[in-house]
Amino acid sequence: MEGQAQSRGLAEKPLPTVAAPTLSSVGAVFILLKSALGAGLLNFPWAFHKAGGVVPAFLVELVSLVFLVSGLVILGYAASVSGQATYQSVVRGLCGPAVGKLCEVCFLVNLFMISVAFLRVVGDQLEKLCDSLLPGAPPAPRPWYADQRFTLPLLCTLLILPLSAPREIAFQKHTSILGTLAACYLALVVTVQYYLRPPGLVQEPRPSLSPSSWTSAFSVFPTICFGFQCHEAAVSVYCSTRHRSLSRWALVSVLSLLACCLIYSLTGAYGFLTFGTEVSADVLMSYPGDDVVIVVARVLFAVSVVTVYPIVLFLGRSVMQDFWRRSCWGAWGPRALADPSGPWVRMLLTVLWVTMTLATALFVPDLGEIVSITGGLSSFFIFIFPGLCLICAMGIEPVGPRAKCWLEAWGALSVLLGAFIFGQSTAAALLELF
Repeated sequence: MEGQAQSRGLAEKPLPTVAAPTLSSVGAVFILLKSALGAGLLNFPWAFHKAGGVVPAFLVELVSLVFLVSGLVILGYAASVSGQATYQSVVRGLCGPAVGKLCEVCFLVNLFMISVAFLRVVGDQLEKLCDSLLPGAPPAPRPWYADQRFTLPLLCTLLILPLSAPREIAFQKHTSILGTLAACYLALVVTVQYYLRPPGLVQEPRPSLSPSSWTSAFSVFPTICFGFQCHEAAVSVYCSTRHRSLSRWALVSVLSLLACCLIYSLTGAYGFLTFGTEVSADVLMSYPGDDVVIVVARVLFAVSVVTVYPIVLFLGRSVMQDFWRRSCWGAWGPRALADPSGPWVRMLLTVLWVTMTLATALFVPDLGEIVSITGGLSSFFIFIFPGLCLICAMGIEPVGPRAKCWLEAWGALSVLLGAFIFGQSTAAALLELF
């Protein structure tokens, strides 16, 4: 009886309205998978080293996977309950305007730093690629056209900006398939290189396989959160699907994160076993630059990151569009600027986002600092905000007392875990800074 009452309560809620939703479940899997398969893929071998080996890192990854899938399912449920179509609108509708404003601020900062990290990774790969293709030894000064201060703005203008212009996120399903295949190639290369042991590859014969302390395993939570973060796109993807149901969304969430976990685990384990304690924070930097297989991996991984950047930009732009809609421009501005989803405002916000992230990426010295910051902030969107939404939804949904108690307890546990990860990563970043 309680389950029937819950089903009727969910069915009576208005589903989020998105103009002509055309996204299939398979397309939703690829978009979520590609949202997670970003720059974090390069950091997982280093994360396995920080955790103390393959076994502790894999256990931390499995524990995280339970909460990662739970967060995606909760966000789909919260979107159905609130009737909103964006992450920040769902949080505002269920948790109140104060928490909603906090969500918008964290959302913008986190997505901005993710975009900077993506551009920084692409710039580093382009420089390494130019070093391997151009004649002359790497210590020699690069020509001006090989410097990332030229190649990165050119790439943003010719490729990233056109891919980021479409109005709906469903458009990204086409590039997401290509980006996913490129990420799979990197995982395959790291795995095969471990077994082939090509000449010129310096390998660690006996990597350490036990953490130096119990805190070592916990220190990789921010990196795992940075790698698996597709939750920011969850509400937008859910509301863009043609057939919206909680059971179908749960299946989409499980399939996308299991596939993501397989790719990350292969890359992390074999990258760590190849280089041991000498593995670089960017695993591709540990390989020789003149290997043709690695050169292809650099090109394809740059393609992978380029295809996920527009998804992040779409989410950040949606926050700015909501602010534009509530501001004086939406009420009193010219008609061409009144609609934030119109072509003029959309292109203006897109160019502004690309320009600011590009300028920041060209002056950020260390990718590790970006990963630490974004890994801590992502805990809000993976654990804290979904947990708060679940707790608040229990106050308006017709759920039985026993189920309500368990769901509220799970929401509280998610909030506490997210607060712990955020505090731990912030403290670690401050210690490294000072």
